[in-house]
Amino acid sequence: MNISYEAYRVFYFTAKTQSFTQAANALGNSQPNISRIIKNLERELGCVLLLRNNRHVELTAEGQTLYRHVSAAFEQLQAGEEALRRGGGLDGGILRIAATEIALRVFLLPVLSRFRARYPGVHIKLLNSSTPAAIEALNMGLADLAFVTTPADITEKLRSTPLADVQEVAVCGGAYPSLMGSEVTLEALSGYPMISLGEHGSTYRFYRQFFADHHASFEPDIEAATADLILPMVTANLGIGFVPASFLSEEGLSVYPIALAEKIPLRKVCLVEAAQHPATASIKELKKICFAHRLAADNLP
Repeated sequence: MNISYEAYRVFYFTAKTQSFTQAANALGNSQPNISRIIKNLERELGCVLLLRNNRHVELTAEGQTLYRHVSAAFEQLQAGEEALRRGGGLDGGILRIAATEIALRVFLLPVLSRFRARYPGVHIKLLNSSTPAAIEALNMGLADLAFVTTPADITEKLRSTPLADVQEVAVCGGAYPSLMGSEVTLEALSGYPMISLGEHGSTYRFYRQFFADHHASFEPDIEAATADLILPMVTANLGIGFVPASFLSEEGLSVYPIALAEKIPLRKVCLVEAAQHPATASIKELKKICFAHRLAADNLP
């Protein structure tokens, strides 16, 4: 199979714009020629990629699969071109970061604030995601750095550096007075409704193992998309949640820590990067600020 770069380029712009005409305009080509290239690509791949109608085109299931890979490749190429154009310096370019909500709020926000103040010309592209999704983005080349919360599956192609400890606490709303003021076991807590992040994330896996280690079941009744949704749900008395202790400093939240008989193990915020990937000036500088911030935090009384 010998499919040209140009064919994939035409497919990318057609799928992105959902229009042969707009793709032709973007590529400086003609609509009939764009249509012909797409038909040839479909013939080469042996499947239909686009469904045509009078108003726009739609991706088939096969088209969606191909577009995920092609778009990732084109974003990489565009990022590479941008890095070369800017010379990899600190007066421009793009820094792509994948981060969990917990890593962002516990560690990364002040780091980004300092970096932004020093290098306002660098465009920061922040992807807020779960630990597995952040690592996948790094593996696929869609992120330059990932800031994740343990547990994390780190392969030999990646390098992980711990940056901060995270102590989490169990919390409830005012509708659960029986959980306030006295020690509660995990087995007893498992009888109450639970709120957790999704089962494909590291937080779910962490608490599933924590409960299992103490012969208790962890079966959340509600799954939150991001960590910042858990406290409002707890305040609304939808269930019991687990959040970093630092989150409890927020004002206007009526939540109450639960004294657990079993201590929740520490989690860590880690910086993950590709072991063999050459670091640009912006990556190096952000890492320097990260390590300086970690050192300052370690020296706090």
